[in-house]
Amino acid sequence: MRELSFILNGEQRTVLVDNSDILLEVLRDKIGVTSPKCGCDTGDCGACTVLLNGKNVRSCLIFAVEVAGQEVTTLEGLSKKGLTPLQQAFLEQNAFQCGFCAPGVILAATDLLSSNPNPNEEEIKHAIAGNLCRCTGYTSIIKAIQSICATQKKE
Repeated sequence: MRELSFILNGEQRTVLVDNSDILLEVLRDKIGVTSPKCGCDTGDCGACTVLLNGKNVRSCLIFAVEVAGQEVTTLEGLSKKGLTPLQQAFLEQNAFQCGFCAPGVILAATDLLSSNPNPNEEEIKHAIAGNLCRCTGYTSIIKAIQSICATQKKE
């Protein structure tokens, strides 16, 4: 066991981990952060998506020790001060049914919009392509992201 120190959702955290511990397991089982989900354990579904230094990554594919000294953001970190405009857009567009994929999709869209505040539909599709949603068919998800872009253009 060794100490792992990193920033989680804006706060310095230290936790004891084994070198073989996966970030997803540490977040969920040792720290109690539940928005990243285990969907496939192979990085294919996107349910475990987190932001690592602002870029979306699959937490089921990263050893926890790899994030030492870095910044990890989960959906809980985005929502510290209430819903973000993107989260509000997802609600308004009824973008989710069961919600299992919601945290990962929202984080992938957050990453996209941070580097490209006005993506076209193909860019949106590409950005969320690694996030599987078995309920909505993606149309409402894409509309939610587009509505944020339209709102930002008006401001």
